[in-house]
Amino acid sequence: MSKQELTIKLAGPRGFCAGVDRAIEIVEKALEKFGAPVYVRHEIVHNKFVVDELRDKGAIFVEELDEVPDDAPVIFSAHGVPKSVPEAAQNRNMVHIDATCPLVTKVHVDAKRHRGAGRSVLLIGHAGHPEVIGTLGQLPDGEIRLVETVEQAKTVEVSHPENLSYVTQTTLSVDDTSEIIAALQERFPSIEAPRKEDICYATTNRQAAVKALTPDCDAFIVLGAPNSSNSARLAEVAKAAGCPKSILIERADEFDVDWLENVKTVGVTAGASAPELLVQELISLLRENFNVSVEEVAVTSENVHFSLPNSLSA
Repeated sequence: MSKQELTIKLAGPRGFCAGVDRAIEIVEKALEKFGAPVYVRHEIVHNKFVVDELRDKGAIFVEELDEVPDDAPVIFSAHGVPKSVPEAAQNRNMVHIDATCPLVTKVHVDAKRHRGAGRSVLLIGHAGHPEVIGTLGQLPDGEIRLVETVEQAKTVEVSHPENLSYVTQTTLSVDDTSEIIAALQERFPSIEAPRKEDICYATTNRQAAVKALTPDCDAFIVLGAPNSSNSARLAEVAKAAGCPKSILIERADEFDVDWLENVKTVGVTAGASAPELLVQELISLLRENFNVSVEEVAVTSENVHFSLPNSLSA
């Protein structure tokens, strides 16, 4: 029996971004410098494959600083942490290394700059996400108000509506965030925007690549962890762009190939914390079950690189 024909359109860019590359390298360099174990507060990035690989090399992942011995080095994840966390590490004289993505750090700096200028600050983001927790924790409790939806943007109460600013989580849907910003600007015409877009280049580029592919695809597969904000947004973007048969999977071994019955062209991408190996695993699985042809479709190229912390770059 002949195999079903299947065209795979690979979105580009996809997979690791500069912030994820840097965070993983920080853990690896710390293990080289200090030896195992090295502790990491929270998953360094939201991907089980990456976390398991680093755990096998000697990293120990914890949720809170009080789980870390005083004499062990600790790394803060790429998502950023409330400023109380490095302060607590400093008070305990711990060796601590900050793997926060520099683009998240930019949001932290902006939030503090706005408050220093006397502005009220709104944060557009998803409650409970580590990045949002970290950004909210840059200022005293209640100093930043979280806005998650257009409806909240239309009703949020602020103490200084004439002196207002906003920042955003870096991994949001570009389109959804634009709607929230438009609602805020309609209510507060003088609201101050970030000097440079907060949604990071990698999130924007990966969403643009998905949008470019969806008109030619019958289905879309996104590789990424279920708790990865940027990965989940990619699956949502595919649906919103006209490809309702869209799915987020963590690895090929959880994928049911019957899902592709009657599909002629499938788009494939990976979130910014998902390694290319997982994409190639999926392609191998599809080759076993279909007569596959693969097309790379890139909307832009990326050459961003972030330097390591001084303590590890020597």
